[in-house]
Amino acid sequence: MEQTLNAAEIDVGFHPDGYRIDRTTSAMNRYTKWQIEPGDRWRNPKPVCFDSLPQQGWFAVDKFDWDETENVEDYV
Repeated sequence: MEQTLNAAEIDVGFHPDGYRIDRTTSAMNRYTKWQIEPGDRWRNPKPVCFDSLPQQGWFAVDKFDWDETENVEDYV
């Protein structure tokens, strides 16, 4: 199993509860909460503040392809 990280350690990553961190993008997309639909499709992102993010259990990734990829399996 992959090692999980704290939210403060993540520059780009996701949490299995539907949260994403991307500190390389605009402020509105930096911290987001997504609905996860059947088939692991991530939809309807909403901006959230850092303090509302889960602090444990994050997975780091190199980058997100916001326009094309909606499947969490593509990020792991």
